[in-house]
Amino acid sequence: MADKGTLYVVATPIGNLDDISKRAVEVLGSVSKIAAEDTRHSKKLMQAIGVATPLLSYHEFSGKAVASKIIAALQSGESVALISDAGTPLISDPGYKLVCRARVLGLRVIPIPGACALTAALSVAGLPTDKFAFEGFLLHKSAARRARLQALAAESRSLVFYESPHRIVESIGDMQQIFGSDRQVFVAREISKKFETHFLGTSLDCLAWLQQDSNQRKGEFVIIVAPCDELEVEARKLQQAVALVKSLRHDISMKRAVAIASEFTGARKNQLYSAILED
Repeated sequence: MADKGTLYVVATPIGNLDDISKRAVEVLGSVSKIAAEDTRHSKKLMQAIGVATPLLSYHEFSGKAVASKIIAALQSGESVALISDAGTPLISDPGYKLVCRARVLGLRVIPIPGACALTAALSVAGLPTDKFAFEGFLLHKSAARRARLQALAAESRSLVFYESPHRIVESIGDMQQIFGSDRQVFVAREISKKFETHFLGTSLDCLAWLQQDSNQRKGEFVIIVAPCDELEVEARKLQQAVALVKSLRHDISMKRAVAIASEFTGARKNQLYSAILED
């Protein structure tokens, strides 16, 4: 029986082709096939780096048969490389389904690190990076997008989003409304490409920057939002707790309502009592 093959998860450039690693080129040239998100796009990259390995289309809408074909190749001893259109696969990318299946079957999965818009933006943002939450792309519809941002308003970690040119202004506008005009925002546009630009400032100033120059609304974006500061976090918890107590008071005692609201929101009981009495 042939030894099982290896699934290599290979990072490719997000713009500048010189960002591809020597190891990535060697792996892409040595595997039996490359599973690519868009074979037409990836063919250009392979030509540029001198790799002639056959490409196989594997993307979000690929059926189970395609994944099964890749798994069968691995089980028969062939090695396969998984790439996305740009950057590190599985970061805001559906490739995790294939990796998950390979792991369940005990197949070897090896990362070939490289470019990633997420980490590239974090490294130059000038905002806290010790803790962060990656949210990927926000929902397309305004109401759903605002609801998600509202749920993140008191987040104590930096928030990282990807965004398209079609919704960048709307998304920053929603952030300004929900997070507040003074919340610090960093925007990285077209990372590693010819017209790369960065902005760091308040959400209000960021919105003005985008609206004043149409060129800044083109390309691919990474948005990093500063964490909610501790005082604002406590204020939001208290506001949420007061609203919850008012709702619960119709059915249970004040003491019980405060206890539940405090446990659910993290607001302090003594502050909650004071806020309710002042309301």
